[in-house]
Amino acid sequence: MIHDVVSASYKDEYKIEVTFDDGSNGIVDFSVYLTRGGVFDRFKDIAFFKNFKINQDLGVLSWQDEIDIAPETLYSEATRTSLPNWMERKRKPTANQ
Repeated sequence: MIHDVVSASYKDEYKIEVTFDDGSNGIVDFSVYLTRGGVFDRFKDIAFFKNFKINQDLGVLSWQDEIDIAPETLYSEATRTSLPNWMERKRKPTANQ
């Protein structure tokens, strides 16, 4: 089941507290995205990072409608639970990696 983000507040550094439609909440540390490159390089500008909003249509955090994080990932990180099985399978490295 996918849970939508219903509220979010900046805490410090690269941490945002998120609350979901099922009442679950927790803090997500986005500092791991700083080394991923690509669009996430924008997070290195802390002013840009702090300027997030909730995309009501998707139920996710969004930065200038350019960057968003999958709700399943946010939920897993915030609640310290496993990703859905279909996402875990997708993330496992293959023999070619």
